[in-house]
Amino acid sequence: MSTETPAVSGPLTLPVFNSQGESVGTVQVDPAEFGGKINRQLLHDVVVMYLANQRSGTHSTLRRGEVAGSTKKLFRQKGTGNARVGTRRTNKRKGGGTAKGPKPRDYEYHLPKKAVRAATRMAILSKLQDNEAVIIDDLAVTGEQPKTKEVAAVLRALAKGMKIDELPIAKREGEEMTPERETMLRKRQARRMTWLIGTVDYDPKLYRSARNIAGVELMPTSQFNAYMVLRQKRLVLTRAALEVLRKGPPTKKEE
Repeated sequence: MSTETPAVSGPLTLPVFNSQGESVGTVQVDPAEFGGKINRQLLHDVVVMYLANQRSGTHSTLRRGEVAGSTKKLFRQKGTGNARVGTRRTNKRKGGGTAKGPKPRDYEYHLPKKAVRAATRMAILSKLQDNEAVIIDDLAVTGEQPKTKEVAAVLRALAKGMKIDELPIAKREGEEMTPERETMLRKRQARRMTWLIGTVDYDPKLYRSARNIAGVELMPTSQFNAYMVLRQKRLVLTRAALEVLRKGPPTKKEE
């Protein structure tokens, strides 16, 4: 079975909102600016790479040569009527060593840089194609101090503007949906909503305002990777961040 979907045809229309959640227009995006195709196998390989690189690899078990205990044979081979046994340290006995247990190791490996960059753009394109991305005019925090309340209010306004609370709710087959049950499920759905906010540059005040909100990640588009883009349910980009992404990764001369 092919893992590569056909080329995304036609321009994609993205809604544009202001910080109050009011629609202020739309923007057209050409899929070719993000590669035009989505290779699922490549996305899978890159996500597995990121997950493997996050493993600490500090797991450790004691083999039979490392546990405490005598190496003497417990009793003679024949004449006792019991099954033959060896040392107390064998993995078959309580307190013995572990057979072929894990030892500390390094799980880190890396795919080619071009493949990783292509996967990041494919992940962004998948968000655009699935209507899980939204553009915001500008995102800033007033005053000189970080204000988590302002960023949280913007996300609530965006959720309302995108009509997330009107999305269909998954229910069990044959389940009767009462108003109380629907209200509870919608609240649960809202709590589980995760966001990835992309900006052009690193803004310390904005970052500190958003870092305490559960399920929210804020980072410059230069730090995007396929795993982070796919992990978060909704992608929020400022207009300036979208323009940076549309230009593509920098060439060697620009770097």
